[in-house]
Amino acid sequence: MNPLDEDLVLDALRGVVDPEAGLNIVDLGLVYGVEVAEGHVKLLLTMTSAACPMADMIVDDVHATLERALPEGTGVEVEMVWDPPWTPDRMSGIAREQFGWMPK
Repeated sequence: MNPLDEDLVLDALRGVVDPEAGLNIVDLGLVYGVEVAEGHVKLLLTMTSAACPMADMIVDDVHATLERALPEGTGVEVEMVWDPPWTPDRMSGIAREQFGWMPK
């Protein structure tokens, strides 16, 4: 098993897809931060809108995905943050290209 670090967490989170956007939460820019300590991961996560109807489902998927990907017994905490508000500027180039939002 890979060592517990931010890259391992982000790689796993690329498997969590926002069903409305059809893209993973990392490329959408919904992951605001990952803090890794011995046996514990804290994830700072946002949604595109505070009224996102998929938020609970996405958070449940994050927990299930990390439970499968991280060493057994690793604690996972997900904190929803709203500041700064999400904007399309947070998306990766892959996500922007898929939506046709490439820089001019």
